[in-house]
Amino acid sequence: MSIQAIDAWAQMPIPNSRQVLPEVVRLLEKSGTAQYLDRSLTVDELLRAMDEAAIEKLMLCAWCGPRGWMFSNDQVAGIVHRQPDRFAGVATVNLARPLEAVRELRRAVQDLGAKALRIVPWLWNLPPNDKHYFPLYVECIELGIPFCTQVGHTGPLMPSEPGRPIPYLDEVALTFPELTIVGGHIGHPWTAEMIGLAWKHDNVYIDTSAYLPKYYPAELVQFMKTYGQDKVLFGTNFPQLPFDRCRTQIAALGLPPAIEEKFLRTNAQRVFNL
Repeated sequence: MSIQAIDAWAQMPIPNSRQVLPEVVRLLEKSGTAQYLDRSLTVDELLRAMDEAAIEKLMLCAWCGPRGWMFSNDQVAGIVHRQPDRFAGVATVNLARPLEAVRELRRAVQDLGAKALRIVPWLWNLPPNDKHYFPLYVECIELGIPFCTQVGHTGPLMPSEPGRPIPYLDEVALTFPELTIVGGHIGHPWTAEMIGLAWKHDNVYIDTSAYLPKYYPAELVQFMKTYGQDKVLFGTNFPQLPFDRCRTQIAALGLPPAIEEKFLRTNAQRVFNL
């Protein structure tokens, strides 16, 4: 593992997840990482796990849902401030309060240094072409940051429909051609739709978080090896997936060295302006 990777999607474990984010309990139990539902993790412990897996930097995201804040933009910024070479912040907002959301996004970027916005559609049961998102897209363009979202079915027990790439994300990319979009979790079982969007729209990308490399669909690996080599970013969705398992399985994909470096590192550097 000579390439130092950038993980496009990760978060600190939330020790009271069973109460504040019950939707993820089943996902972590099925992924074999349920221990993170009941324990916190220190920054030093996180850094050790990163070092063991040759992860140089995490895109560390905040969490807010209809029930309120679970991990704030300020908490993320505090971790980034401690280790700015190892972490970059990904902001989130209260989607239900559009004016407040725009102001919070602007603060997170301009005052706290966040590098992107992430909204998870299943958490709000609103697809990304919903009107609540539109002011945020304009602000992302003005701030020069990507919009990151989840695509595909939901591991949590929530409706999957808001995660369909077509028509929802396609409409966003058509309406806001200057918006950089990163679709996380590969779009399964609609991965072919997500690949089609990444080919169609210059500013649309895919990240592989929430799937171990041995489970990447064949069409995604082929896309990574060929005309999509500049369009796919490595991600884990830690703590759902451990860093080391994701890294050790990448060798079996058979990516040429130059393409593996793009996937693990340089695509994320470019997309997130790191």
